Amino acid sequence: MIKAVLWDLGGVITTSPFEAFNRFEMENHIPEDFIRGINATHPDTNAWALFESSRISLEDFDRKFEAETRAAGYPISGKTVLALLSGDIRPGMVKALKICRQHFTVGCITNNMKAGEGSAIPHLDQKAVKIQEIMEMFDLVVESSKEGVRKPDPEIYRIALSRMGVPAEQTVFLDDLGINLKPARALGMKTIKVLNEAQALADLGRTTGLNFS
Repeated sequence: MIKAVLWDLGGVITTSPFEAFNRFEMENHIPEDFIRGINATHPDTNAWALFESSRISLEDFDRKFEAETRAAGYPISGKTVLALLSGDIRPGMVKALKICRQHFTVGCITNNMKAGEGSAIPHLDQKAVKIQEIMEMFDLVVESSKEGVRKPDPEIYRIALSRMGVPAEQTVFLDDLGINLKPARALGMKTIKVLNEAQALADLGRTTGLNFS
């Protein structure tokens, strides 16, 4: 029996930043998925990982990310890539969140940066206000920048489970990255890889028994 649904933010509630990365790469004649590849290289110690777990400052991230991309052949400043992070809100996922919170505990686990430094929760513009309203729907939000640990480290999932007071076996977790789903599944959670909104809602409906149409 499901008692809790855990959501990622970017790529689940909002569209994936990878789409913005690919547009930037195309516009600047950079190989497709170059940025994603940089972030997947040395995933525990690269600039992205260190910044999301608040182990380096914005300025250090800016320099370190530029150095990593320069070494790979296409220099991009860290601040440039942070500006690409804010995705578009998926209304169907927001509707599903509202329905889920009527039946289950709902939480969010997000890898992000400190507020004001490229956070997955964007700055205070109109979109940010809507995102903030969505975040307030969750019973709890676990942010890598505040915990000092990031997905896919199993500890961040244990933090969420402990605070919800729900066993892993009674929890569903949605994320757009398989690498983040693997440790959740190993802990006993049911997992849904979000490829697109329609597929995710169908899978969530089958898993929870709720109707999101």
